[in-house]
Amino acid sequence: MRLFYFIIFYSFFYSSQAQDFYLGADLSYVNEMEDCGVVYKVENNEKDPFEIFKSNGSNIVRLRKWHSPAWYDNLNNGKRYSDFEDVAKSIRRAKSNSLNVLLDFHLSDNWADPSKQLVPEAWLPIVDELEVLKDSLYKYIYKTLSDLDDMDLLPELVQIGNETNKGILLSPADNSTWTLDWPRNASLFNYAIKAVRDIEVERSKEIKILIHVADPSMAIWMTSQFVENGVSDFDAIGLSYYWQWHQPITIDQTGEVIGQLKSTYPNKEVILVEVGAPWTIDSQDYANNILNEVPPAYNPASPNNQKQWLIDLTNAVIENNGKGVIYWEPAWQSNTCNTQWASGSHYENATFFDFDNNLITNGGIAWLNHDYGISTNNVNLNDIDIEITPMSKSKSIQLHLNNQSLSSLHYIIYDLKGRIIKQHAVFENSQLIVLPNLPNGIYFIGLYQKDKMMKVQKFLIMG
Repeated sequence: MRLFYFIIFYSFFYSSQAQDFYLGADLSYVNEMEDCGVVYKVENNEKDPFEIFKSNGSNIVRLRKWHSPAWYDNLNNGKRYSDFEDVAKSIRRAKSNSLNVLLDFHLSDNWADPSKQLVPEAWLPIVDELEVLKDSLYKYIYKTLSDLDDMDLLPELVQIGNETNKGILLSPADNSTWTLDWPRNASLFNYAIKAVRDIEVERSKEIKILIHVADPSMAIWMTSQFVENGVSDFDAIGLSYYWQWHQPITIDQTGEVIGQLKSTYPNKEVILVEVGAPWTIDSQDYANNILNEVPPAYNPASPNNQKQWLIDLTNAVIENNGKGVIYWEPAWQSNTCNTQWASGSHYENATFFDFDNNLITNGGIAWLNHDYGISTNNVNLNDIDIEITPMSKSKSIQLHLNNQSLSSLHYIIYDLKGRIIKQHAVFENSQLIVLPNLPNGIYFIGLYQKDKMMKVQKFLIMG
């Protein structure tokens, strides 16, 4: 019996707009802040905040998406934020400034974090009917991405859940305890992932999928739980790291965690998708500030120490082959509106702007433009011209490289769990790679120059 292999390759790590390293900010609050009277300024001149971050070196914006944040109806003017319309507005602003977008599905109507993973109210009647809940989750993510793509606003990256240490879509009863039901959890994650992958195929677009773990000390164990329970078709591991909540974990230890994750899962990127540090311990309003503690080596809180903490953290990420750092809410300024808890902002002491909404030009924002030495030492990924051709009868693939140095270049083929299937040096610009007798499934081929991953492509073997 003849077995034909149809291999479908598509690059999902790097699009034409991709960057060697992600540096950026979560700007989910910007639309709300502007509606509440905040005017962002640079040297007292009004300026669009998305443009501010782009011009200062940002290449990515992270945006949260709530399911149905009805609690906004009773706040201020009753306008909702982080719903579909608000997210679409923010994505349009980001893309108009040539910024990549990471869309963070909180999978809740309100904040989701390590202690709170409440199912949206619309799904509460079916929270214990797993098959129906999976179908609702799939349709929600599929429709959101489909509608965004219809508007030419498809994000480059998608995060399935936010700080999902205790699982996702929990009932109030389960949320009140430490519940991590992996058969249920894995099934939900895989349906959500399937929705994204189906959009990729149907729309011929590339989307990176992230899982998100809070606390570097939990990251290795949590990631292993995902993979061991069958959740492996994701592209990146997102981490949160705040000294205040994750101490005594240091910057160096966070870097070591990233290094271990890369060693264990070499075909996954690792990105710090949430970090934050105060530039002052003062407050501008009566809303209690949530970040007030500073690592001893960066005390006292100051714009310069905020910047230096971010620079040192980013260097640790780079040294351990991480892929990016995203600062959480550097534009959540004090304002005249109410939150769910008080009037004003709970974070104005940790943004990149002073209490007059002027950019602190030598504060945290300067972290983005710091010279990390990663542009001149690395091969530009967009310059790598790779052609991969399936050779069905011989169960092999043809690798062809154009205009690429072969010095220290090698390839590794992995399965979804990161296990190495085959590896070898690349010794010719045109090279035949004979595949082992693999079962049907998804695999990856990674190109490396020394220890640096230069490019990864995904392929599907189907009999």
